[in-house]
Amino acid sequence: MMGSSMSYFDFSQVDWGAMWGATWETVWVTLVSVLFSAIFGYLIGLVLFETKDSSNPTFKAINWVVGLLVNIFRSLPYIILLVLLIPFTNFVFRTITGPIAALPSLIFSASPFFARIVEMSFREIDQGVLEAAESMGASRWIIIFKVLLPESLPALVSGLTVTAISLVGYTAMAGAIGAGGLGALAYNSGFQQYNGTVLLVASVLIVLFVFIIQWTGDLIVKKIDKRVV
Repeated sequence: MMGSSMSYFDFSQVDWGAMWGATWETVWVTLVSVLFSAIFGYLIGLVLFETKDSSNPTFKAINWVVGLLVNIFRSLPYIILLVLLIPFTNFVFRTITGPIAALPSLIFSASPFFARIVEMSFREIDQGVLEAAESMGASRWIIIFKVLLPESLPALVSGLTVTAISLVGYTAMAGAIGAGGLGALAYNSGFQQYNGTVLLVASVLIVLFVFIIQWTGDLIVKKIDKRVV
């Protein structure tokens, strides 16, 4: 059996320089993906919210098209989306391997997910607050940036935390097929080389990264949530 030939505690078999490099690749790819997913997801969610109940035929059409695209990209398994975007990735970055090649698929997969969180967060805001702002003559842009965003910020941060954690898993999956990071190291130097210690260390580092993301997100929410006493 393959599993019986693996040693999980022989740390002399770990190339710590390569492990550090792979960890850094996973971290920066995740952070860049989170940043762009937050921007695109917020804008898409805002469009969905603003056009949802509009009587304007143009806005209705926009809502239908954007909603359809969001549902399509949310429904596609990440590994399939990764393969489908290979031509686009190659066109943009002139490569389909390495950490940078994972960015399009990560952003395309996470942005629609976060967009739905944004839309739901906006819908949970007390309508009385929005009506009060409108009655005082606030423009739509003022309502968006002075009411919608501040009121929904704790929920948005929580949603972005969940999105970031999902992206960590996606980076590991992408790494296993050539995108670098801990996923690539675990697969190439661990699984394929029957090196259980590399698999163990890479897994522990991924788990620690997830814990740090969750802890940071919870801390930020606690600081900004006005409902927390």
